[in-house]
Amino acid sequence: QLQASWGGLVQAGGSLRLSCSASGGTFGYNFVGWYRQTPEKQRELVAAIRADRTITYPDSTKGRFTISRDVRKNTISLQMNSLKPEDTAVYYCKMTRAGVETWGQGTLVTVSS
Repeated sequence: QLQASWGGLVQAGGSLRLSCSASGGTFGYNFVGWYRQTPEKQRELVAAIRADRTITYPDSTKGRFTISRDVRKNTISLQMNSLKPEDTAVYYCKMTRAGVETWGQGTLVTVSS
């Protein structure tokens, strides 16, 4: 199971760090990533780490967001800096391992202007 946490309200220009706790660990993963969704948009990928250690970001988050995986703590974190009102969304973590896709429950991030 994945448990996402540490969303909240922040002013534009501020920072938040989301955390996703993996109860079964992340060993042997194929993909771990963070997505976000608003009522107006489809769920979109904002950061990902693949099994070959490749890290990718879309243009909308590149240079502002940083994804990391802590093997000892079994967590996947998303550091978000220089936040903008358009970053407001529910954020979800996801892990794919051995063909099984697991999603966290989502955590709300609200960026005020």
